[in-house]
Amino acid sequence: MEKPFEYKKLLQYFLQGALILAPVSISVYTLYFVVTSIDGLIPIFTYVDESGQARVQNYGLGFVVIIAAIVLLGYFSSFFITGRIVSFMDKFFQKTPGLKHIYSTTRDFFEAFAGDKKKFTHNVLANVDDNDVWRVGFITKEDMADFGLNDYVAVYIPMAYSVAGNVYI
Repeated sequence: MEKPFEYKKLLQYFLQGALILAPVSISVYTLYFVVTSIDGLIPIFTYVDESGQARVQNYGLGFVVIIAAIVLLGYFSSFFITGRIVSFMDKFFQKTPGLKHIYSTTRDFFEAFAGDKKKFTHNVLANVDDNDVWRVGFITKEDMADFGLNDYVAVYIPMAYSVAGNVYI
């Protein structure tokens, strides 16, 4: 007997797809909007279109300005006063419902790979399912005595094309 078509499954698949696509689309559109807005503000290269109006055409200037702003922000964040502002913003986001989880996940991810306290410095091969299949991972905690596991370490095994991963002990 053939199963009837399930609209709930279709809706579930649609919502899952939207959940994946929405953050990426919003980020790409926001970046495009900011870059084109900056490109239109500074009239370095102008031309007259077929209707006789002067147009500004600065392809890539917005991108260069954004990269320079990020570098300057990183430079200024190394100073004491800016460090206090960043600390204040960190506390603000940690107390804001909804933003707390997104902010802390993003912050932890960037600190793990690029921060002063790099977490993924020791890579290992881990055999997690008793087969002769080994996975590449990173030691995240070397002392598991808090959990009563004296001779164990915590290993983070990333998944391809995803920030998510698995932690094995």
